[in-house]
Amino acid sequence: MIEEGVLRRVLGAALHRGGDFAEVFAEDRRSSSALLDDGKVEELTSGRDRGAGIRVVVGDSTGFAHTADLSEEGLSKAAQAAAAAARSGGGATDGVDLSRQVVERPNPVSIAPGEVPKARKVELLTRADEVARSEGGAITQVSARYADSVRRILVANSDGLVTADDQVKTLFSVSCVATGDTGMQTGRESVGHTVGFELFDSYDIDELAQAAARRALTKLGARPAPSGEMPVVIGSGGGGVMFHEACGHGLEADLVNKHASVFEGRVGERVASSLVTLVDDGTMAGEWGCFAIDDEGRPAQRNVLIDQGVLTDYMWDHLRARKDGRASSGNGRRQSYQHLPMVRMTNTYILAGTDEADDIISDTDSGIYIAHLGGGQVNTATGDFVFGMTESYLIEQGKITEPLREGNLIGNGPKVLADIDAVGNDFAMGPPGTCGKDGQGVPVGDGVPTLRVKRLTIGGTAA
Repeated sequence: MIEEGVLRRVLGAALHRGGDFAEVFAEDRRSSSALLDDGKVEELTSGRDRGAGIRVVVGDSTGFAHTADLSEEGLSKAAQAAAAAARSGGGATDGVDLSRQVVERPNPVSIAPGEVPKARKVELLTRADEVARSEGGAITQVSARYADSVRRILVANSDGLVTADDQVKTLFSVSCVATGDTGMQTGRESVGHTVGFELFDSYDIDELAQAAARRALTKLGARPAPSGEMPVVIGSGGGGVMFHEACGHGLEADLVNKHASVFEGRVGERVASSLVTLVDDGTMAGEWGCFAIDDEGRPAQRNVLIDQGVLTDYMWDHLRARKDGRASSGNGRRQSYQHLPMVRMTNTYILAGTDEADDIISDTDSGIYIAHLGGGQVNTATGDFVFGMTESYLIEQGKITEPLREGNLIGNGPKVLADIDAVGNDFAMGPPGTCGKDGQGVPVGDGVPTLRVKRLTIGGTAA
């Protein structure tokens, strides 16, 4: 996107007034999407966003400017604005020596989404609508969405680094509404990976649509969720979002440094059951949160955060790691060239254990089985959380029985980690997600094996 000679001079301009560190982040993103609602194509869009963000650091001050003008003049003006914002002093630099770093992509792309006709993408939506409605007359509404994106990034900085990455993502989702005596119930199924259109060689549209419709239909006969403390079994792939939100954010170094994490100062301490090993891994080929380099140019890494219950490390971006005299963990991410990077998760998951999933359930006399968790709220300073249960069932006498209407799961992240007393051998990643933090959203993945928490509070409506 930008010649290396231009990058050298722009970085020099950024440092001209005495900056300690300067960085150019350039991005060229192309995207397309299609939405079908109630049998009609309501949306068929494509777009392109291209520009660069320039960051200058002086001591503890950071200046940032972004521009859609990738000419040398446009970049130099942005560099001067960022330097001024950093309130820098004297000094002079003519340029920066750059050394290109090549990082292998975690997975190849077989079918570029941009080469697939839009009519083919619409066919997938139409098929999903037909299959979902064929599951029963109680299905009164179907919405299906297709989306793909190609994101090319380039990172250069005053440490001499210049590197680049291409990130291709493809996503498909189906949402259904079933209407019956209990009112309207919803079901959703989605799949997304950092791959091209070959996604549909691995996933069957009919199966996705059937799963969404059957989930909605099953909930028509659901009973109100109970209230109170009880054992909770979380199904394989269904509850990773809880550990992402309730534990993962508290392990991000920026929140730790702001004294906004319940895990502050606890490296080397036991913070979880010995059955728990928590990993954040940007190298997972094809997963929604994978990449070759993060948005500061650091190679993706597999970081063990909690090892058999002991907190081993936090997640780091480049600047915070640099200040602490250590290496970045490859967790510097940003929504776009218009945003500053910050510490963010990638693919966060709990490693599989040795228990059979069926044994965990049969060993639970009574409780709740959660197949899928929805969104929620977390206080990272205390670890307290509330999540919605989008698909859950009663466990009675060691068996999964009646479906439950949507209720809330209420607890505390560190306490949950300590109260996990069984971990299955059936690990699976969950659906693709978007993690929001300080107004920015980035693609992330999460996963869990089947596991049991001794006691959690269920906020249901049953008398």
